[in-house]
Amino acid sequence: MFKRKAYEKLLRWKRDYSNGYAALLEGPRRVGKSTIAKHFAEEEYDSSIIIDFANITSDMLAVFDDVANLDLFFLRLQAQTGITLIPGKSVIVFNEVQLVPKVRQAIKYFVADGRYDYIETGSLISIKKNVKGIVIPSEEHRIAIHPMDYEEFCWACDNGRFGVLEQLAALGQPAGNATNRSLMRDFRIYMAVGGMPQAVEAVSVGRE
Repeated sequence: MFKRKAYEKLLRWKRDYSNGYAALLEGPRRVGKSTIAKHFAEEEYDSSIIIDFANITSDMLAVFDDVANLDLFFLRLQAQTGITLIPGKSVIVFNEVQLVPKVRQAIKYFVADGRYDYIETGSLISIKKNVKGIVIPSEEHRIAIHPMDYEEFCWACDNGRFGVLEQLAALGQPAGNATNRSLMRDFRIYMAVGGMPQAVEAVSVGRE
């Protein structure tokens, strides 16, 4: 799991907003939304249930047919997953929530119930389009997820270059041709590879 700046944003959400809002991680495909949500859920909560609506069984999907009775819904969810939810210490993650709009609409009632925290992930385009026939919940704390920036790329490659750049900038002195060539070589690699996590992983593994 790469270090991502979005993790800190989720920590702030959990501390300051989770009692009134679900976190909605939105952004392009393949930028790490689901990975970030899963890692955060596992690290910051005593238990978590992760529902991936892009890869869900009919039995699991049937659990969401009726969410009017939340006591019954949570019992069915725990029975289906085999995971115990602990009030105040558990989170439910809805991956690709835009695929089941009625679940996104129900976020309002899940959050108001107050027993658990909620994280949604969704494609930036689909999350805006798949809203026909539903009331978009206002109880969503939106967190934009982008491809990895250069600082995150340096963290992934464990090369410390970004910290050196910051210190050089603070000094306000020329780095010298040799140092400049070394620093620019890594930056050109980032420009060629881009910030998609899978591509960055291939580069970082190749350097080990």
